Amino acid sequence: MAVPTVQKIEAEEAEKGPGIPPFRIGDGVKVHCKISEGGKERIQVFAGTVIAIDRKGPNATFTVRRISHGVGVEKVFPMHSPHIAQLEVVRSSHVRRAKLYYLRRRTGKQARLREKIR
Repeated sequence: MAVPTVQKIEAEEAEKGPGIPPFRIGDGVKVHCKISEGGKERIQVFAGTVIAIDRKGPNATFTVRRISHGVGVEKVFPMHSPHIAQLEVVRSSHVRRAKLYYLRRRTGKQARLREKIR
């Protein structure tokens, strides 16, 4: 039926592997996204902190949060998206949680994470 076909496609995608470097929860990242406006295509950078990663095979996603003009902005990116041109890991932080949703309630100095020494 349809299930073996889906599993076969997922296995093929897993062999290719994502074209992004390994990153973890709490890392500061810059995601370079391809944006198409009209007939033109450009790259827009979204920089922030990774607060969640959902690893569900080919449907894996990660959530990046940043503060823009005093308002919290979150974007969910598919891990295997062709719209992601590049992902840079800017800094790594030491965290003790799998999801950093508590950062939504914090602003300013309270929202800082302890930087990990590489």
